[in-house]
Amino acid sequence: MTQTTDQKKASPGRAGRSQPLTILLIKPHSHLVVARRLQDFLHLEPLELEIVAGGLPAEDRVFIDDMALVKDPLAFFERRVRELQPDIIGFTAYSTQAAIVKDMAQRAKAIDPGILTVAGGIHATIIPGDYAGSEMDLVVRGEGGTAFGGIVRRYKAGEPLTQDGAVLEVKDPEFAQKASAKPPLFPAVEEIPRPRRDLVDRKRYFSVWTSPDGSNRLKTMYPSIATIRTSTGCAYTCAFCVVHHMMNGKYLQRSPEDVVDEIAQIKEDYIYFVDDETFLNAKRLTDIALLLKERGIKKNYVSWARSDTIVRHPELFKLWKEVGLHIVYVGLEAMDEARLADYKKRTTVETNRKAVRILRETGILLHASLMVDPGFSVEDFRKLEKVIIELIPSEVSFTVFSPSPGTELWHQHKNEFICDPYLYYDCMHTVLPTKMEMRLFYAHFARLYSIGWRHNPLRLNKTKVPFREVFRSIANGTKYVIAMRNIYKDYLPKK
Repeated sequence: MTQTTDQKKASPGRAGRSQPLTILLIKPHSHLVVARRLQDFLHLEPLELEIVAGGLPAEDRVFIDDMALVKDPLAFFERRVRELQPDIIGFTAYSTQAAIVKDMAQRAKAIDPGILTVAGGIHATIIPGDYAGSEMDLVVRGEGGTAFGGIVRRYKAGEPLTQDGAVLEVKDPEFAQKASAKPPLFPAVEEIPRPRRDLVDRKRYFSVWTSPDGSNRLKTMYPSIATIRTSTGCAYTCAFCVVHHMMNGKYLQRSPEDVVDEIAQIKEDYIYFVDDETFLNAKRLTDIALLLKERGIKKNYVSWARSDTIVRHPELFKLWKEVGLHIVYVGLEAMDEARLADYKKRTTVETNRKAVRILRETGILLHASLMVDPGFSVEDFRKLEKVIIELIPSEVSFTVFSPSPGTELWHQHKNEFICDPYLYYDCMHTVLPTKMEMRLFYAHFARLYSIGWRHNPLRLNKTKVPFREVFRSIANGTKYVIAMRNIYKDYLPKK
């Protein structure tokens, strides 16, 4: 049984608890249509919450709810709060979801004011002060897998819940001052718990897959997929990216043995590496591949890599092709020297082209990610359309240049924002003014996706796929492109 509401009101989190707690962990939904349409192609497990759950005491009752999987998320959330009567609710959130989790915290407190509400995730780490005045009790900055477990243990012991800049109390009179400090240092990777994958419905998570087997056939375009994080942070400082700010420039790496042990325990045949850049340390990744070979572990992998990493270590990608690497996402960003310099990518157009050739020769499918600038003209879009043709056969996706909250570019452009930058920071909505009329801008943006879709690898290679999935893919692709075209409507006054 949980505490009564009156008991919780008297001393939330500080009275001490000897019996097991009920803990509800929430992955919020998105309020943006285009983000929901993207999940028709890629819906990954809430790994961050599984890691948090892995660090909690074994005797506690822990639940993970992915709100993107339910039809009416807010009503579902309220039912779950009444049903489970949780002692603690933990929320993770990107910037676009911060308003949603604030609303959820308020709803939870309306049901039971004694529930301890905790916010974590990227937004909480970079912009913790945004939770001031909300019904959130605590904000976790940095690695939640260790910090949240500490909160629970201190809660049970009746001790103060804050922790050296990593856990802040929102109602602390000094909250604003503490929230303005740099994010805390991340713990050693050895301290981060293994994820509790058993707490979610594994079959609900998938990724569209366009890399066929040797017979040019796919059993399914939408295989169930697991995720794994082998490192945290990045050694680079791209102008638009927040990762090096969040990590204070650190790049933390798990040992090859630890990574392979976790892969061996994953039941899915498909694995998505969610590192910011998996292949930065060629020696470590070589050791991981050799261990996978030695232990006879056969999986299908997708990962991210920089173009200059691929060019420096082509032999590494040949080795990984042998152990199951099928698809590599590469943030090419631009095929234009000036834009690459502006983005501080520290790559060149020639490096990008070499990386494309190496992956093609190695037999690894390229997923090229390219960036559209709000200042694009019609001619700029036409040039990018030619780049798509140059890259085929490959997958392509596009984002709109948006400065990440907390970065130098964010502060540089903050007086130019045309909307609430937190609500719309999804790298698809522009937060800066467009050179052309916004409706036309997004018509051209959607056209890029249409061209990419018409030249997708499955179609060009005439790959055989299950008939029913052809219709699913066409329907989802059409809905996604329509959502792209209609992004401009999100900026119109609400009726």
